[in-house]
Amino acid sequence: MENNEHYFYVLECNDGSLYAGYTNNLERRLKKHNEGKGAKYTRGRAPLKLVFHQTFDNKRDAMRAEYRFKQLDRKQKLDVIGLYRS
Repeated sequence: MENNEHYFYVLECNDGSLYAGYTNNLERRLKKHNEGKGAKYTRGRAPLKLVFHQTFDNKRDAMRAEYRFKQLDRKQKLDVIGLYRS
């Protein structure tokens, strides 16, 4: 059975940095990240907090959202996810 939900998500790491990614199973992916089995970048930066996610009907659109987000500077990223701190 194919999962029809695709997610672009942003995590805040314990050092304050942001990690953006794509998944088709958000709950499972967050668990993997917090177990240290996710992306290399997030290993050793737990606990990780989900600060933003957006659902898409297809993988292509979710990955485009991830790509566009990664092109932004930090202030723009914080503005997008609603975490702007002055």
